[in-house]
Amino acid sequence: MTASAESIESVQQLTTVWRTMVLDRDADADVRELPGITVRWADSRFGFWNCIVLTETEVGAELLRHRLSQAAAIMRTKKHPGLVWLFEDLLDDEARSALETTAEQAGLQYAFPGTGMAGDLLPIPEPDHPDLTFARVRTDEQLQAYADLQSRAYGFPLEEGRDGLVGSTLWKNEVYAYLAMRGDEPVACAATVEAQGRLFVAFVATDPQWQRKGYGEAVTRKALYEGARATGLTRATLHATAAGAPVYPRIGFKPNTRIHFYSLKS
Repeated sequence: MTASAESIESVQQLTTVWRTMVLDRDADADVRELPGITVRWADSRFGFWNCIVLTETEVGAELLRHRLSQAAAIMRTKKHPGLVWLFEDLLDDEARSALETTAEQAGLQYAFPGTGMAGDLLPIPEPDHPDLTFARVRTDEQLQAYADLQSRAYGFPLEEGRDGLVGSTLWKNEVYAYLAMRGDEPVACAATVEAQGRLFVAFVATDPQWQRKGYGEAVTRKALYEGARATGLTRATLHATAAGAPVYPRIGFKPNTRIHFYSLKS
């Protein structure tokens, strides 16, 4: 099976955005392009900033074994844990069938699933939700609120989320990051950022006590609306968790490739 253009786009969007984000967090971050592997590793307590991506297409079983072993070896040299992002459509049928065993032999354990999505869906109407107002992240206080929503939604300690975002000039100026406010309380957040002629949606989260009320979808629409208004871009991409996957097609996103996330065996 040949990897689709959308799958390749999904990988390129990740490596492009994560390069910017990781270097923003640490100017000396490990940012490398190796044969078949891209490293984006800030060695942050915020694990999403510690990332290795397999980038070749039509990867066979033997090459997959070699690449996952390489990825695990790199991860073992780091202080903080991170994730291997593996885009399923880049593998041939034999490699897909052997993936679970191959990852285990490399010393990796399955963390969680994801889905790449994209769509030529912009511009969209300005969103409205009867419970919410929206605030663009411009201050350190707002950025900390954004980070804390990430921690609550993903089950991190608050200090880990803050280590990933607080103090960033990039997030307060170049990222279209929004808080959904219920009165004075931040209840959800979403961001978009320009990457290679697209808007990339990043770090959508809803406080667990306020989920299933449409807040995540509303603030995602706000980040897309404002990002498109500022840039004039018409195409958007994202990587959805299982929790977010049902939301994005309602906005106009179409799934393309399954993503498998792996961590080092503990």
